Amino acid sequence: MGSKPTHPTSTAEAGDPQPAGWRRALGGLRVPTSGMDALSYVDFRWVWTGAFVAFLAMNMQWVARGWLVLHLSDNSPLALAMVMASFALPMTVISIVGGALSDRIPRKYLLVYVQVVNAVVTLGVAVLDMTGAIQYWHILVSGLMNGTLMAFNMPSRQAIISDILPDGKLMSGIALVSSGMNATRIVGPALAGFLILIIGTHGVFVLIALAYLVSGLSMAKLKTGDHYKPRSGKSMKGDILAGLSYAAKEPTLLSLLVMAFIPVLFGMSYNALLPAWAKEALNIEPDGLGLLFMVMGIGALAGSLALANMGGFRRCGAVLLASCVAWGVALALFSQSTSFIIALPLLLVIGFMSSVYMALNSTLIQLYAAPEMRGRVTSISMMSFGALPLSAVPFGALAEGIGTPNALTLSGILLLCFTIAFALLRPAFRRIA
Repeated sequence: MGSKPTHPTSTAEAGDPQPAGWRRALGGLRVPTSGMDALSYVDFRWVWTGAFVAFLAMNMQWVARGWLVLHLSDNSPLALAMVMASFALPMTVISIVGGALSDRIPRKYLLVYVQVVNAVVTLGVAVLDMTGAIQYWHILVSGLMNGTLMAFNMPSRQAIISDILPDGKLMSGIALVSSGMNATRIVGPALAGFLILIIGTHGVFVLIALAYLVSGLSMAKLKTGDHYKPRSGKSMKGDILAGLSYAAKEPTLLSLLVMAFIPVLFGMSYNALLPAWAKEALNIEPDGLGLLFMVMGIGALAGSLALANMGGFRRCGAVLLASCVAWGVALALFSQSTSFIIALPLLLVIGFMSSVYMALNSTLIQLYAAPEMRGRVTSISMMSFGALPLSAVPFGALAEGIGTPNALTLSGILLLCFTIAFALLRPAFRRIA
């Protein structure tokens, strides 16, 4: 499919060359030139720490914000979906700007500033909640601001890993960051659910603001990413268009980016609707909701750690497709469960498969992108999260009419069908190394 890219870290779908920094091992497995020693890099440890604390804050925020929205909206699943939309929509447009900025200015400074502003926004929500002045539209506005900041944050956070680590350690590094992120999916929701009962949602928002500040301080310790890059000679608009054109002309990258959108459109609706599903299907309290998120996080942690220890392998495209198929089946089955005993194992599978998919897709995108384009290419994949409203809002509206369990069942079935359709239409994708 297309011509082979000329930069050293790219490969073509039609052939079977290996990205730089990889070697062939017994049994045809592809493994990095080293295992999990990405942690031997001091800057990577700071990135890992900053990401861990930031994602801990974000996962606590999902539970606190979701519970607050249910209280303000009389348990409306559509209201939950609209809050997710407010968070995700900025990423559709602004992430590509964030990607262009990360290829133009020091990534370290972007990461520090974003976390400081995140802390200020979250503290504002805490004060409104504490004084009893909080309204639903305040949550929407704060979600819009948090989403905008995320759009500037994620391209730099992802691309700076490839600045710190050589290609052979990149999958290990990304999987380790993903492992830390998924660990927060275990600790964060359970901690937030427990703390809401003790200090209320406003107290939890104060702790979240402090966590964002700690993340910013971790990023400030980086030695990498603090130098200005040579100018491309293009305007910001020119850099953005160059990134879009580059991604469109690279067949493997284009396929990976298309596959970044399918799970977001059809597999991520449960993130917004899980609180409503939990109320309808199990009639649980905040601590029970935290448990559901925690179990899903355990599965995600297991998936990312498995990928980090696995190193690498042939047919990464086939693994991506298989993980999406399993994800869709598990989601459809989970949505119809009526007890914790049935729901929890299926949430483990959903967490595992989604984690493997996200970390592997992110690794391949960075390996196949030219170094000078990584910020912009990563930002295009981040734009997929801006498509969340295209999934969350319609499925939320549908849940109002047919119930949240049935809406989530349809979501899982559509993920399964669109993944199979893509595999049939792009058979070469299965051979991506």
